Amino acid sequence: MSDIEIARAAKKRPIQEIGAKLGIPTDHLLPYGHDKAKVSEAFIKSLADRKDGNLILVTAINPTPAGEGKTTTTVGLGDGLNAIGKKAAICIREASLGPCFGMKGGAAGGGYAQVVPMEDMNLHFTGDFHAITSAHNLLAAMLDNHIYWGNAQEIDIRRVVFRRVIDMNDRALRQIVCNLGGVANGFPRESGFDITVASEVMAILCLATDLADLEKRLGDIIVAYRRDKSPVFCRDIKADGAMTVLLQQAMQPNLVQTLENNPAFVHGGPFANIAHGCNSVVATTTALKLAGYVVTEAGFGADLGAEKFMNIKCRKAGLKPKAVVIVATVRAMKMNGGVAKADLGPENVDAVKAGCPNLGRHIANLKQFGVPAIVAINHFVTDTDAEVQAVKDYVASQGSEAILCKHWAHGSKGIEDLAHKVVEVVESGAAQYAPLYPDEMPLFQKIETIAKRIYRADDVLADASIRRQLKEWEDQGYGHLPVCMAKTQYSFTTDPNRRGAPTGHSLPVREVRLSAGAGFVVVICGEIMTMPGLPRVPSAESICINADGVIDGLF
Repeated sequence: MSDIEIARAAKKRPIQEIGAKLGIPTDHLLPYGHDKAKVSEAFIKSLADRKDGNLILVTAINPTPAGEGKTTTTVGLGDGLNAIGKKAAICIREASLGPCFGMKGGAAGGGYAQVVPMEDMNLHFTGDFHAITSAHNLLAAMLDNHIYWGNAQEIDIRRVVFRRVIDMNDRALRQIVCNLGGVANGFPRESGFDITVASEVMAILCLATDLADLEKRLGDIIVAYRRDKSPVFCRDIKADGAMTVLLQQAMQPNLVQTLENNPAFVHGGPFANIAHGCNSVVATTTALKLAGYVVTEAGFGADLGAEKFMNIKCRKAGLKPKAVVIVATVRAMKMNGGVAKADLGPENVDAVKAGCPNLGRHIANLKQFGVPAIVAINHFVTDTDAEVQAVKDYVASQGSEAILCKHWAHGSKGIEDLAHKVVEVVESGAAQYAPLYPDEMPLFQKIETIAKRIYRADDVLADASIRRQLKEWEDQGYGHLPVCMAKTQYSFTTDPNRRGAPTGHSLPVREVRLSAGAGFVVVICGEIMTMPGLPRVPSAESICINADGVIDGLF
């Protein structure tokens, strides 16, 4: 059966029963239908004095068209831990409509390791993304309105830095001219749209600890600069209060269930290639108060999502992960070894071995954070024993262990070996988490640290104007912020076609953006776009409602 057919056949339990597994009272669940609910802010606040459970991060090698199954493994491991008698919950991000109707598809797992309701999750879900889009664009509208009605803040309209957002891939909106049409429509200027998952409002919702923190962070957003280059903040435009109202319900984490009726928090959804790539702090910290083991994921490969999880999310939220699982596939090793997607079927042990250095670099990188790494080989039916053994042998040579996982086909029964290994690592107390760089390190040096220690670049290429901008932000008191790298997910370099573990490359920095509310500096590298485009044949062409009134084409 296809993923969507498996999801439709699921024997879901009422969401109140799922909440009861974690001790969430029914009156603190705000239901959206029968199978999803939000957890009330009042209940979350009541958990403050409880001891935290153990946090497990699931990450992956650089993504390939062969597919790695990171979310599938996150869900499978959560089910596996519950199956061996541990009280476990999973925390993943919400799906964006952009990739759902574009190329990548949804974000609810696959096979017999899925979160349901799959269709709802991949479409409107509980409306969080719409709320974030509305709050973001309210600020954009109030900013232009402020300029139109006299510009009391003396904004230099050449230096408006806050763009609009939409939750869709639409390259036509990357660069626009707005306020055209004469005096009644305001002052014409250049602007543009980003995708909602790249919005600073999205990042703020995912990093805020409560509503008060949310409102403060929203107020800290820099929307423009005056002629003297002093910043104009969201609170100067008086938009922070209304934005908080729009986001009040969206701040409450969403509770759903896996196919095996285990609890799953699905909340927030920043991309990891153009944002920080982690689910919300509120969802993660709530789950840690309610479960002994919490399995979460960070977007794309470990060079992006895991690096930001460690350097941004854990640093800011005081989280200390106990283990990391790196998802790899035999097929992806072959692709990194130079095999074309069409030729991945036949056994090719030499290509597997040639592609393993990509995995090896991720293992070495994660060890720099002081957290033990385990490799999960996400099994495909075409994998041969010799190919799997080649990966296991390589990982052993790197001082880690690789475990074959068959959760896609068998659910929790197929991943119990990994679950036992995770428990063993956690109980060993080996984790000594520490971020890669200190807060006080200068911003450009932070960029160099990630470029050289994670991407293995020789140097960072940045114009004098970019270095000057970073220095100005340091002088304004933002030098302590972490950096959030925006870079292609397909390679350690900025060239998406350079697979494997390349060396002898430089990191070109094209632009830097200060996200003062979120609390990081975005560093845009190479040709990465904060508004994706649709592919030649978008998934949307195959999505429809069939004669039985059922959605076809979602995956």
